[in-house]
Formats: sequence, structure tokens, C-alpha cells
Amino acid sequence: MPPDPTAAVRPEPSVSVANAIGLLSGRYGPFNHEPRLDPAHETVFTILSQHTSDTNSSRAFRRLIDRFGTLEAVAQGDVGDIEEAISPGGLARIKAPRIKQVLSLMLELNGSLDLSFLREMPLQDAKAWLRQLPGIGPKSAGIILSFALGRPAMAIDTHIYRVCQRLGLIGAKVTADKAHDLLEAAVAPEQVFQFHLSFITHGRQVCKAQRPKCGECVVAAGCPSRDCFIEKEGGPGPAVSFGADGHGRSGARAPHSLPAEGIKT
Repeated sequence: MPPDPTAAVRPEPSVSVANAIGLLSGRYGPFNHEPRLDPAHETVFTILSQHTSDTNSSRAFRRLIDRFGTLEAVAQGDVGDIEEAISPGGLARIKAPRIKQVLSLMLELNGSLDLSFLREMPLQDAKAWLRQLPGIGPKSAGIILSFALGRPAMAIDTHIYRVCQRLGLIGAKVTADKAHDLLEAAVAPEQVFQFHLSFITHGRQVCKAQRPKCGECVVAAGCPSRDCFIEKEGGPGPAVSFGADGHGRSGARAPHSLPAEGIKT
């Protein structure tokens, strides 16, 4: 993920991670944290979701399960059959052998596809275990641990990365990989899931890559990048102040302070 081009000119941030989570969760939430799939199925779904839409990845996943019945059967299946099953998801020639390889390695390392043991491992060890699987990087490992096991693992996608850079929560030169560690340390464990869903929703709906809708943004008053876009918008965003509980109130802006390592907590 390349750095946002506005990052080099933005001033100090005036909204903290906690403030932003409170405001964005209030706008888009609440989000119920219920496991979507078990960890092995979540891993396959995550691979299918890479570089495609939610609709296409969901369709490919359903077709794969309908075709093979179980992931054990997928691990034993022919790559060509896997490729045909997941073709609606895109990049099937890359993803089909990767899925087979990942499942086979899970069976080799663990003796089964039951990855529930990751729930009891130290978080860094659980992430390291997943990252030894082909195609599973920091974002994918975070998604699997968070969505399937309820672990407070950070998953920084392109939307979250963009929103955090524009808010000044990470520095201009912070890479996506480094952002995982910095933000995971800055966000309270019980808030990681709310952070993920509220920031990704905000990035998709309001803080878009090309034409951010600053006039609709609930954190605009604390966003140091707003002035870069507001003239195109035709007017200022909503004025919001930030209380200790992280919720916004109409009025003056929050005070500025420079965060350590690019994060204000």
C-alpha cells in the first residue's frame, strides 16, 4: 500500500485513536463480534478475498464447499478442479494451488485442520504460526485471528491504512506492515474489532481514495488532512470536539499534540 500523497504536508493530528474509534463506531456501529467461520475455513475465505470483491469471494467460497464438501477433500483435490470451483473469485490460477498448498501444510504441521489451538497461544506466536502459510501476511493473519477466534489482532487493509494516514494516526513513512504493530499497540484489545470495522467502513463510504466526503465525516474537525480536500468539497465538515469517553460533541476542536512514533493514544 503506497503512502497517501497528502501525508507529507499534513500538520500534527488532533484526534486520538480512542476518539476516532468512539466517533466512527457511533456512526457505523455497533458491531457484533461473532465468529464468521472456523479458522481453517476463514483462512481459505481470506485467500479467496484477496484482490477481489466481497461478492465474488463469497460466491467462490460457496462453490468450493459445494464442490468438495470439506476442506480435507479440497486438500486432496485436483488443482484444476479447485480452480474451476473458485473461478468467480478471480485470480483462480494463483489461488487454487495456494489453497491446496496451505491446507496441505496445515495438515502436515498440525495433523488436522482444527486450528482452535491458536486461541490459547500468545498472540505474536499465533500470528507467526499463520504467517508461515503461503500467502498469509500480517493483514490475513490478523483477519483470521480476529474474525474466527476473537483475538485482538490488527488487520490493516488499504482503507484503514488510508484513513489512519489522513488522520495522522500513523506517520507518512510508516509502511502497512509496520502500521499493524503500531496500531495494535495503540488500540485497546477490546476495541480492535470495533476499530477494524468502523475504520474500514469509513474508508469505503466516506474517506474514499479519490474524492473523500469531508462534509459527511464525523471526525473531520480533528482531521489534519481536511484542508487538503475541503475546497473541492465546497464547505467545511462538521465541527466536533472530543471528550474523554471518545465520543464527539459539537463545538471546538480537540487540542493538538504530537504522538510518539506517529500514533496519538
